[in-house]
Amino acid sequence: MMLQGWRWYGPNDPVSLDDIRQAGATDVVTALHQVPIGEAWTRSAIEERKNLIENSQPGRSPLTWSVVESIPIPDDVKRLGGKATRSIEAWIASMEAVAAAGIKIICYNFMPVVDWCRTDLEWELPNGAKAMRFDQDRFAAFDLHILQRPEAPAEYSEAAQRRAKQVYEAMTQADIDVLITNIASALPGSTTDPLTIPQFRDRLQQYRGIDSKVLRQHLSEFLARVAPVAEQVGVTLTLHPDDPPRPLFGLPRIASSVEDYQALFDAVPSKANGICFCTGSLGVRPENDLPAMAKRFAPRIGFAHLRADQAGSRRPVVLRVRSSRWRRRHDRGVEGFAGGEPNALAGKSDRVPARSRPPHARRSRRDQAHQSRLHRDRPPARPSRVARCYPRH
Repeated sequence: MMLQGWRWYGPNDPVSLDDIRQAGATDVVTALHQVPIGEAWTRSAIEERKNLIENSQPGRSPLTWSVVESIPIPDDVKRLGGKATRSIEAWIASMEAVAAAGIKIICYNFMPVVDWCRTDLEWELPNGAKAMRFDQDRFAAFDLHILQRPEAPAEYSEAAQRRAKQVYEAMTQADIDVLITNIASALPGSTTDPLTIPQFRDRLQQYRGIDSKVLRQHLSEFLARVAPVAEQVGVTLTLHPDDPPRPLFGLPRIASSVEDYQALFDAVPSKANGICFCTGSLGVRPENDLPAMAKRFAPRIGFAHLRADQAGSRRPVVLRVRSSRWRRRHDRGVEGFAGGEPNALAGKSDRVPARSRPPHARRSRRDQAHQSRLHRDRPPARPSRVARCYPRH
């Protein structure tokens, strides 16, 4: 079975807990977005949020906070690895506090500078529905003409540069402001800091000399410290794939393919070291065979995002389209994929929750152009409806 979970951005989210119940969800996926990156979460703050979700409305259908998405990994951990002692210790303290509250699955990512990246958050489809989109030409226009990254021209073909120039020249200042917000200003629920264009350039410079090998080593050093504690407190760590699954701004990406995840599991074989199997992020990379990956990594899949993405035929375009299929029967392996090996992480139960967001939870990105990181409990402009499944502990 799949249990439906719902991404909730906290008390200021226009999507209420009753909305979540009405959608049929039993579980909530959330985080303490208001806590600044790098600061430890306190047990009292976690218990307050948990009590709000689970006990504040007696008589209604019960909800359970089952997954944390995410405890942000500070930038210095990505740049320095195990040397970022204070930040790693704070992260472990947050994990221990979460575990003490009975929440046993943590989703995180290791994307440098930018978290999940989109150029459009309210792209209208032919049928009138809306989705988020990553448009390569708009992204190149940002990289070449707004950010003006010195190394960028060498990374784009002449044809791509011509298209990017055409896109940029057709933009109004308002269009430029929205694109900057979407890419550089930290989208709601993201785990990176909001940056101005000068700050963005400075942050990229801090990663000079950090290639995929170095970044992967830093992730391994982080997990070498964190995973033993996770095992002790019964937490499963699930690494979300890079989104989109390819390098951006010349930065390395190390969670995009079978090879990436296998290298991670080889380096840190702890049973607490798992994967968030996001079919959207992994699925837009043509060489990723999702059923084969699900079968191969089934014992490591502690959390899954099921979503319907599409890749453009002329250039990479990602659409995150709402899914409406929440409950299915599953046999062995990961729900929704036939023929998988038994999921070792699901040993305590055969129920698997899934997560989504409601269709009416929309806000204008223009209204969020200068949001503060300290107010990350504010919801996203166009939240995606995404099925999320994970073993019930």
